[in-house]
Amino acid sequence: MRAVGIDPAAFAQDSLSRSRRGVVRGLHVRNGDGEAKLVRCSYGAIFDVIVDLRPASPTYRNWESFELRDDEQVSLYVPAGCAHGFQALTEPADVSYRIDRAHDPAEDVSIAFDDPELAIPWPLPVTIMSERDRVAPSLGTAMKLLAEET
Repeated sequence: MRAVGIDPAAFAQDSLSRSRRGVVRGLHVRNGDGEAKLVRCSYGAIFDVIVDLRPASPTYRNWESFELRDDEQVSLYVPAGCAHGFQALTEPADVSYRIDRAHDPAEDVSIAFDDPELAIPWPLPVTIMSERDRVAPSLGTAMKLLAEET
């Protein structure tokens, strides 16, 4: 990690989530300073998505997807200013997160997983979603919320 400029000691919180097949979590981003994450699927498999919301980035408002699996143990770095979400592909799927600052729910911003501007092709029908994610605003509305906080 150090070879690519990531300090492993800089992470302040470790979290774990367990999801059933078809569950979508996200898309989540934090306002203010944002948060960087190191994400790994420790059991099962997930379809993982990162949306670049950093205005100065050459990939601004673009997204990329990755399949993370327990048999590969690949860690994915999500830079601060990028939204993150995933869909569980297996029953269950455990996801480990290392976060570079303590979580503050007051800074959470969600984006609708099915926003037509993003048009992310989630691989499975959505089976379960949190209320927060179910009522998440469009990308455009979320971008306005993020701009108000900076």
